Amino acid sequence: MSEHESTQERPRTDEEWREMLSSDEYRILRECGTEPRNSSELLDIEGDGVFRCAGCGQVLFTTDEKFGSGTGWPSFWDPVDNDAVETQPDHSHGMTRTEVVCGDCGGHLGHVFDDGPEPTGKRYCINGIALRFEDEE
Repeated sequence: MSEHESTQERPRTDEEWREMLSSDEYRILRECGTEPRNSSELLDIEGDGVFRCAGCGQVLFTTDEKFGSGTGWPSFWDPVDNDAVETQPDHSHGMTRTEVVCGDCGGHLGHVFDDGPEPTGKRYCINGIALRFEDEE
């Protein structure tokens, strides 16, 4: 298993997801919800470490790619690698956006926008509830 792969077995049914996740995690990851702006404790993370999917444990982002976007959600300019996340069109709420999902379990993470910093110009705007921070020691 590489350092970026999932650390836990993925549930196979909706019932198993409901048992494994908190109600907020389930609403975000499985029902494409959004946490309230400025509510994530991960906004202030400054140490070195990785951000894993709260659903399956796969490494998605590192603190090296994190930046303060001022939007109220944890933001990153790039995922840890090309397989960590996937994107797909999101036409909900009367607009078109690009949804970001975990490349392993397909859990909803947030959205990506083209207004981020160099070198990618991307802003991966991610729900903190969908992430688990693992401090590098």
